[in-house]
Amino acid sequence: MKIKIFIIICLLSVFINAQKTKSAPSKPVTDEYFGTKIVDNYRNLEDLENSQTIIWMKSQTSYTNSILDLIPKKNYYVEKRLEIDKRQGYSVSDLKITDNNKYFYLKKKGDEKVAKLYYREGFQGEEKLLYDPVNYKESETNHNFVINYISPSWDGNKVAVSMAEKGVELSDVIIINVKKKQIYPEFITNIAPATLDGIKWLDDNSGFFYVNFFITDPKSKDFYRNTQTVLYKIGTDPKKVIDVFSAKNNPDLNITEDQFPMILDSDIGDQYYKGMLVDFQSYRKTFIIKKKDLLEGKKNWKPFSDSDDKAKNLDFWKDEVVFQSSYNSSLNKLCRTSIINPNFKNAETLVPEKKDEIIKSYRITKDGIYYTTTKNGVEAKLYLYKDGKDTTITLPYSSGNIDLQSKGEDFPDVWITCSGWANDEQRFRYNIKTNTFFPENLSPVAEYPEFKDIIVNEITVKSRDGEEIPVSLIYSKNFKKNGKNMVLIDSYGSYGVSSNPFFAKTYLLWVNQGGIVAVAHVRGGGEKGEKWRLGGYKETKPNTWRDLIDCTEFLIKEKYASKDKVAIWGASAGGITVGRAMTERPDLFKVVIGEVGSLNMLRDEATINSQPKEFGSVKDPKEFKALLEMDAYHHIKKGIKYPATFITGGMNDQRVAVWEPVKFAAKLMADDSSNNPILLKIDFEGGHSGNVPVAQRYANLGDMFTFALWQLGHPDYQPKENTKK
Repeated sequence: MKIKIFIIICLLSVFINAQKTKSAPSKPVTDEYFGTKIVDNYRNLEDLENSQTIIWMKSQTSYTNSILDLIPKKNYYVEKRLEIDKRQGYSVSDLKITDNNKYFYLKKKGDEKVAKLYYREGFQGEEKLLYDPVNYKESETNHNFVINYISPSWDGNKVAVSMAEKGVELSDVIIINVKKKQIYPEFITNIAPATLDGIKWLDDNSGFFYVNFFITDPKSKDFYRNTQTVLYKIGTDPKKVIDVFSAKNNPDLNITEDQFPMILDSDIGDQYYKGMLVDFQSYRKTFIIKKKDLLEGKKNWKPFSDSDDKAKNLDFWKDEVVFQSSYNSSLNKLCRTSIINPNFKNAETLVPEKKDEIIKSYRITKDGIYYTTTKNGVEAKLYLYKDGKDTTITLPYSSGNIDLQSKGEDFPDVWITCSGWANDEQRFRYNIKTNTFFPENLSPVAEYPEFKDIIVNEITVKSRDGEEIPVSLIYSKNFKKNGKNMVLIDSYGSYGVSSNPFFAKTYLLWVNQGGIVAVAHVRGGGEKGEKWRLGGYKETKPNTWRDLIDCTEFLIKEKYASKDKVAIWGASAGGITVGRAMTERPDLFKVVIGEVGSLNMLRDEATINSQPKEFGSVKDPKEFKALLEMDAYHHIKKGIKYPATFITGGMNDQRVAVWEPVKFAAKLMADDSSNNPILLKIDFEGGHSGNVPVAQRYANLGDMFTFALWQLGHPDYQPKENTKK
């Protein structure tokens, strides 16, 4: 047996070395930035129309599949996830409740590939199937559509449904007559309500607003430029929408081409529409206009808040506006000011800044303002502000995260959905009169006996510059600090996004295979407010990956693991985090997983979805240096021994161009001097991980899961001889 295993290992080593010699086609390009010359050996791989590029991507994907097929428990993850789905019976998502108590939601049974649209009259009402996405374009072949967004009209008589496929975020929108269960003949194409703030219905339910793309080619560099909010009236030609908020329609507002002018949520009783210029910054410029004026074709939007007011999540309340403020606040506070004569910087404070707690969300109801807070992004609390008093509401159980839902200021209804790393989410209605919560789950709460011995421990790790980095640890109660545990460290750290606790089955299954999961809440995220976000932003971005390095060294020092037992995992902008951690400290990690990762940031502005306001621009000398510093691709050095690496990309990815991970893989294979495997897998039927059937998503996660366990030495994941003839 030992001889057979040795032979297999030797053969794998030969295959891996052979794979590395099959170099990607290279046509170097030299760029000069402010006197600094940068050689890009694989610029040619950015051309996705080039047959050589596609052939190499496909050959690498085939090779990756052939290696993973040798691993005995390769299918464990996907089979377990599908089994868990069936055990639960069904799952419910994207719940929307109208003012007249109609419930609309997506429901997927355990044995179904995709979710269907259902509705009911009230929580206790009879459930009715409204639409099955398999029926969309049923006359055409090779279509696998999913519903990725729904928006019912105020009266619940109509519902707009977004249909997407193959990981593409662009979708078609159909409109359904709820009573007749019939689809209107008109449908809208090439919009993205799931990512661009949804669909906003008119008060009379006759139409809705949405963000429209000026350029219709999703591969165009200008696709996300000069967008406009338009009004569509039901029954009219979708090609003849009315532009109501854009640079073209409102030249006096000085809207730049990279900003998304959006109309925000409003209530029927509001006199004004709120408009916002979205540019991926924390605080944005807003405008207001009387509803009557906009619908009469007037263009008299008025400036409301500015970015330096540090106000966000604005909500009208009678003749005032309530908002979250970080002005002169290290965390944030809840304030209000007049709509007619707003003064955001000197507004009335309703809820002052709380020690170590960030106000995460709030909802205005008939009984007052309910709001949630979070500490370090992982400890949630619920409060009620009423008549100048602030009251703590005891939760049904301790929660890492709370989602808050209500109908609006004219209704007392409020619901919370609680969840945690090891607790499945549960939904409750709150009764203020009895100060009690009543379960109102739309999906069954399943039992998971295999997870009963898993515990969560929230700790902090001191970074090299003294900052306390929150780290969530998930492990079995039977684990031992002996340095032999397989540790999977997940981290992100961009856009001020917090890694909030959720029932993470991927993490729990990792623990069930004998490992530990650590979620490192590195700087660049929002776990500790705006200062945390700015601590890993542009020139300060190195803090993001160095926080990850410091957390890893802590876990090794404390004997949670050793260097040969650590895997780091980063997705999307988390690719910056893991890519630079591995290139700065290749000795520290055994495994690196870059999932649809941003790995070539110097070329970010060449992508469709470039984010210079978040990461920087090569047109600015300081920001160029910052981008070069965070570019993992350009920090790969010839002759260095790098960790085992698994790199993924989505052919239809509109957020991170697929050529970023492809270029990174090509250079790593060419320059690495170790015998560690470097595998590249492209999902040619997917995008940025979403908008695909669950089995496809599970399979992609399963590959990364399998690779990490193989390389960390789990005995059940070691390759066996291929017996196929």
